[in-house]
Amino acid sequence: MALGLAALLTGCASDAPTSRGEVKGQDFSANELLQSEGNRTAKNAMLANQRSLLLLADKLYRRNPAEWRKSAATREAALAEVEKAMAADTPWPPLAGKRDVAALTLALSPDFAGDRVAAFIVACNDTIVTAHGGRRDFYYLDSIDPQHIYNAARNMETALWILNSRRDARGAPLLLSNEITADSRNLSFEREFGKIIGRLDLLASTMTERYRRAAISYVQGLALGPVLAFLPVR
Repeated sequence: MALGLAALLTGCASDAPTSRGEVKGQDFSANELLQSEGNRTAKNAMLANQRSLLLLADKLYRRNPAEWRKSAATREAALAEVEKAMAADTPWPPLAGKRDVAALTLALSPDFAGDRVAAFIVACNDTIVTAHGGRRDFYYLDSIDPQHIYNAARNMETALWILNSRRDARGAPLLLSNEITADSRNLSFEREFGKIIGRLDLLASTMTERYRRAAISYVQGLALGPVLAFLPVR
């Protein structure tokens, strides 16, 4: 079976140009035998969103170095702590035990005094994980509520809008992110958040279509069963 899978994967090789990057899949694991295509889609989308959030954390730390200095000796150490907090199943202590949207509300509060970059990224990640039923891995018997995923995408839009518009008591942005001036234009934060929102919307749409087609296939089976039945030939 392993050899057959390896041959199948090899047969999917492409001759498309790779000068600007190459798409890569994950190494095969035995757990995949218990996962459907939809399960893998959800898993890969979540991993991609987590990579985007870590990239955003790095970008935000570079523009707001005072934030990582609140919690670590170096920016790299602060990023490592963010990644560790994202992988944990327990609430992040600086967010006072709050989860998902409640944690986002606290992270974007003008009164929050801790490392706001870490709080914001960890809260975004927890919101996304919660929308997936609190799971990071998905198997045949697991189900995902498409509306929860859709709502998570809207929450990411709201979080981005608040990040770009809300000010602290001194009138300064909560965090420096996008920048548009006469001399420069940096919208990389907006683009990366757009990727996260797009993945969530696509997953919600895919899951909705999957459940809809399952219902239609069931009805088709009932209706066409007698028609498609074989007839005796002797």
